[in-house]
Amino acid sequence: MDINKEMPVLVDTTTEHDYAHLSNLLQEFTSIPDIDKAWLFKSHSSATLDLQGMFSITQPDILGNKKRKLIMSCNILKQSCSSAKFLWDPFPIEMSGVFIVVPSPSGSKLLIIRNPENEAPSSFEIWSSSQIEKEFHIPQLVHGSVYNDGWFEGVSWNLDETFIAYVAEEPSPEKPTFDHMGYKKGSGADKDYGCWKGQGDWEDDWGETYAGKRQPSLFVININSGEVHAVKGIDKSLSIGQVVWAPFTEGREQYLVFVGWSSGTRKLGIKYCSNRPCAIYAVRAPHHESEFHSTEDLRALNLTQTISSAYFPRFSPDGRFLVFLSARSAVDSGVHNATNSLHRIDWPADGKLYQSSKINDIIPVVMCAEDGCFPGLYCTTIHNNPWLSDNRTMIISSIWHSSEVLLSVNVLSGEILRISPEDSNSSWNLLMLDGNNIVGISSSPVDVPQIKYGMIIEKGMKNSTWSWSTISSPIFRCTDKVRSLLSSLQCTILKIPVKDVCDGLTRGASKPFEAIFVTSGSKNKDVLNPLIVILHGGPQDVSLSHFSKSWAFLSSAGYSLLIVNYRGSLGFGEEALQSLPGRVGSQDVNDVLSAIDHVINLGLASPSKITVTGISHGGFLTTHLIGQAPEKFVAAAAINPVCNFTLMVGTTDIPDWCYVEAHGTVARNCFTKAPSAEDLALFYSKSPISHSSKVKTPTLFLLGAKDLRVPLSDGLQYARALKEKGVEVKVIMFQNDVHALKRPQSDFECFLNIGVWFNKYCK
Repeated sequence: MDINKEMPVLVDTTTEHDYAHLSNLLQEFTSIPDIDKAWLFKSHSSATLDLQGMFSITQPDILGNKKRKLIMSCNILKQSCSSAKFLWDPFPIEMSGVFIVVPSPSGSKLLIIRNPENEAPSSFEIWSSSQIEKEFHIPQLVHGSVYNDGWFEGVSWNLDETFIAYVAEEPSPEKPTFDHMGYKKGSGADKDYGCWKGQGDWEDDWGETYAGKRQPSLFVININSGEVHAVKGIDKSLSIGQVVWAPFTEGREQYLVFVGWSSGTRKLGIKYCSNRPCAIYAVRAPHHESEFHSTEDLRALNLTQTISSAYFPRFSPDGRFLVFLSARSAVDSGVHNATNSLHRIDWPADGKLYQSSKINDIIPVVMCAEDGCFPGLYCTTIHNNPWLSDNRTMIISSIWHSSEVLLSVNVLSGEILRISPEDSNSSWNLLMLDGNNIVGISSSPVDVPQIKYGMIIEKGMKNSTWSWSTISSPIFRCTDKVRSLLSSLQCTILKIPVKDVCDGLTRGASKPFEAIFVTSGSKNKDVLNPLIVILHGGPQDVSLSHFSKSWAFLSSAGYSLLIVNYRGSLGFGEEALQSLPGRVGSQDVNDVLSAIDHVINLGLASPSKITVTGISHGGFLTTHLIGQAPEKFVAAAAINPVCNFTLMVGTTDIPDWCYVEAHGTVARNCFTKAPSAEDLALFYSKSPISHSSKVKTPTLFLLGAKDLRVPLSDGLQYARALKEKGVEVKVIMFQNDVHALKRPQSDFECFLNIGVWFNKYCK
């Protein structure tokens, strides 16, 4: 992409030079691919090659403004009991138009799903090792697009590889047709000349990123005939996701197990929100239905009625256990994310299921951990195949303070072991399992991701020792320039003492929080780099010590980074997390100021060159900070910021969030009524806009015009207020983007403009 040919008009020479220089630097990082998923297959081609690996890769295509999906394959040669060698194919293969890739249980078949554009049918392709064996086109009269969002998404082969269960959009209801005479009867009338389709009834969707999608539903396809069945017995009020086949018992009915979310009277935004009540259900698979079954017999069974949240169901390979995550702390308190718990249902050997099976606790919610101990479970997902060969040990990626780590969990005893190395500031996540060996990814803010291969070298009763080797891979190769820039960077995770300790504060909320500090080594030690304070959203979220292209770009541009995990972040125990609701705009603001003062006192940053940026709640903090500490920051950049609760509560897809964060968890159900005058007064007092009259800091606003989470009117109102009082303001509107601004061109322009904006006031 040649940025130089599309220079902004009417910019000074310095700004034009910055656009050219920084865009070239940003491109160096943007081109580095990401691994989404990986699979292992038994090799059928050679007796000496044990396994074959397949990696799904995404790489931004900035000119096309899309993410390209690539497949990279390799042979895996076991050299000894403690090492393996990956022999990579020379080139990746692009999977153009592919939305979902799912191998069959034996690895002999591959399902490829291509979602429709406009009103075209969904395409299901069954691949063998040498050819496409079958291809089926599912018209929109049967169902709409297949869900591939990582949340509702669920695609599962049955054991004998004859049926596939999956989640797709329910067919759209028929809309009224009109012509010059008025209403016209008859289906298909919209095809006639001189007719048009009416609007029909408006229906709720699940908010941010789900605009236009009404109802994820469950279907099963027979891959021999291509026949598709909608699964019966499921209440129409449920939105379906995460389907898996239950273990097969000879002579018994076969069940599908899935997660169901009930919308009640209104669907609230579900993206980034684990606090939506959900349960795990079992329903008879349609190809096992009998004409003698009553409607009652076909009805889905709720297996988890005694718990308010149950999702990501995973069966042990021997079929004895069903293990699942729960976000009951989030559901019960109203915060949008919280500490997870892990649970087990012992699956009946006779295949007879009952409502409300006994739920066994594996990992409870951790309120406040002792120093150095397991802080609680924080998972964004569970791998589709997380099991070691003993059928009782799972490998899970979880957040531990400011890092992501690998854990082994015994689902019978509840024993938890941290198995990724503890002597680094890196983050680790699970790619796939090779028997009892692990293939994972390790990275840090100053290290490009690396594929790691882990083996147990010593197994003990209370602990096990793992050996980790680095696998040479062409996937994460970067330019010599990037390697040189990263080699000059250093990363440290800092402990920041809490300043506002008081009698009413819990022990967990009184413990130090953390900040990731990244600095580029200045040749002149007497001259400190300008500082960018980076603030995550949520606020029940966390910034992890992994590789980020945007962070690497900003630090390579000559900035030190202070990435603050203020109290209320994930990964530090439930007491610390629950300390923030009702105290936003004060406790979190004070934590950020404490972190800034901490690095200044350590001599790591100059008080005269401090900038700040954040997205969503991070933008809320950014705009609060420049109002509450107007002399502290020389420049700010706010990405889709929450600036005014009073305005947001009536327009967002998550009005409950406004009540919980402003009032506290006692107000989690208040969103169902119109806000009172007292509510509105409190919303205003908690909002950055209440401090806007004090702002002096030049501020850049980056807004997604299709953002349903923090509608753009929120940021525009604040930006206009600053303009009215003479503060320098720049607004960039991304007309086709949503809250996260992750379309390739939006992401590129966002961080390029942040770099140029900060350079204008710091260099």
